[in-house]
Amino acid sequence: MRHCKPSLRRQLLLWLLVPQLVSWLMGAALSYQVALHYADNLVDQSLQQSAQSLAALVLPESAAPSMELSDKAKLLMAEFGSTAPLYSAHLTPGSRLFGNWKFSIPNYGAGPQRVFYTEQFMGQQLRAIALVRPLDTPEGRKWLTVQVATSHDVHQRLFNDLVFAMVIPLALLTLTTSILVWWGIGRGLQPFKRLQHLLESRKPQDLSPLDIGNAPQELVTLFGALNHLLVSAGESIDRQRRFIGDAAHQLRTPLAGLKSQTELAMRESISEAQRERLAMVHTSATRSIHLVNQLLTLARSEPGNQSSILRVHMDLARLIRELTAEAVPRALAAGIDLGCDCSLNEAWIEGNSVLLRELFVNLVENAIKYIPRGGCVTVRLQDQNQHYVIEVEDDGPGIPEEDKQRVFERFYRRQQDGSGCGLGMAIVREIAERHGGTVSLRDAVPHGLIVRIELPH
Repeated sequence: MRHCKPSLRRQLLLWLLVPQLVSWLMGAALSYQVALHYADNLVDQSLQQSAQSLAALVLPESAAPSMELSDKAKLLMAEFGSTAPLYSAHLTPGSRLFGNWKFSIPNYGAGPQRVFYTEQFMGQQLRAIALVRPLDTPEGRKWLTVQVATSHDVHQRLFNDLVFAMVIPLALLTLTTSILVWWGIGRGLQPFKRLQHLLESRKPQDLSPLDIGNAPQELVTLFGALNHLLVSAGESIDRQRRFIGDAAHQLRTPLAGLKSQTELAMRESISEAQRERLAMVHTSATRSIHLVNQLLTLARSEPGNQSSILRVHMDLARLIRELTAEAVPRALAAGIDLGCDCSLNEAWIEGNSVLLRELFVNLVENAIKYIPRGGCVTVRLQDQNQHYVIEVEDDGPGIPEEDKQRVFERFYRRQQDGSGCGLGMAIVREIAERHGGTVSLRDAVPHGLIVRIELPH
């Protein structure tokens, strides 16, 4: 089962947005309680003020029920509009003075007091207040009880207004903060994207230090470690390349001398057995010289070698015609028909003439070496899509699909016949890539192989 790898961006968003969500939920719950508390207080204060206003309308000389007093009360209650509360006033002992609804008269006890309670009206729950005050009348002291009640809808509308007034701005603030956090994390992680782009766009052969630029302090250490690793790897490769080059240079002279001495000894030797042994030594010396030359070419073509990047303005068409003509005697000796199909008069590029010559020589020599006598080799040069395309086609046995990538490996030889050193195609690929080009292998029709090189203009 494939596990999802942790993401720094996801973790930062998780650790920053989840606390914001929790804070918003806690704020919403707190806003709910605050709105409920203030809605209760505002409704109770409104009821108390209404009850006090009604009580102030009752005069001592109005101990008996009075329609005039009732009209004043109605006028006062009409100021509430559609939300006018239910009200009632009565004397104890005595009778009901006025009101628009008959409240129940609970036993509130003796003395002045203010009681908030719940009243039921036609199946609805009402919030009510009972205000009890002393009233001195010509008949003596009596107790005036004023009751006012309002519908729960008024309380609910007030509660909803308070909740929306607090929760919606809080939600908008949380949403804005979340968007800013998301954007800020994206901006903060841009240096990592830049580092990723630098590494992905860099060629494997490029071991130069990374450009730190204006990287943040947290990435300076990472850039430093990567640059140190690249410098160390470059130095190690340079030492290896210098060793190969120096060893090859040191071997060329003694191997050339050994080859010359064996040729002289073969002329002077009388014994046939000695000639055969000297011929074997001569063959080995020739193969060793070829291997040394190939190693030197490979060392020059690898990245980091200064000689591999010295380029001049050169005519690729002329180079291919000249090298094809030079290879004709070798092809005739091997019984191969070598031809050149170059329709371009000129093909100017910026390249290293020595390395491109080596690339072409390796392609033609491989084609001549690995096809049977009577075969045919054709060299082509075309201009396609801002690239010069060089193709070397033969009608030999070709290369199986599973070996087409392995032939570019160093020292890999499909035929263990003692000829070749397995570096030819590796050199071809190194030189092509060094010039910004590509190399690929295709099957020829009806049989054979096409080696295709694409080099940019």
